[in-house]
Amino acid sequence: MAGKKKVKPPEEVVNRKAKREYEILETLEAGISLMGTEVKALRMGLVSLAEAYVRSAPDGLWLEGAHFGEYVHANQHNHPAMRKRQLLVHKLEAFKMHQKLKEKGLTIIPLRMYFSGRWAKVEIALGRGRRLHDKREVIKDREAERDLRRHNR
Repeated sequence: MAGKKKVKPPEEVVNRKAKREYEILETLEAGISLMGTEVKALRMGLVSLAEAYVRSAPDGLWLEGAHFGEYVHANQHNHPAMRKRQLLVHKLEAFKMHQKLKEKGLTIIPLRMYFSGRWAKVEIALGRGRRLHDKREVIKDREAERDLRRHNR
């Protein structure tokens, strides 16, 4: 008699839209301040970074728009799904990011969220939004490179 196979949750949550929608200029690893049920939801893979962005404020960097699904075993002590979460970076790094945001067309986006040891981390990136023709050029370059590799085998 075979036992049930245990489904392993993903090791990290990736923002798939980020690299398609933005040209990545610079990346930074930041810690994130989470509630207990949010940590458990992240471990289960119930997090979506699709609509998330990072806002720069005088008191640091804040992750907004990230959706943390409901942890089912938390009963009434569950977390709100769409609250602001503070990113834990050094003041100098936050100030540098804030200065770079003043340049027109730049934004800070989360690329992925993962655990480093027992700490939850977020990889954030400074990016410039791509237009439709930029996306088409990237796709065309990627396909040309793939064809070159295929012919060189």
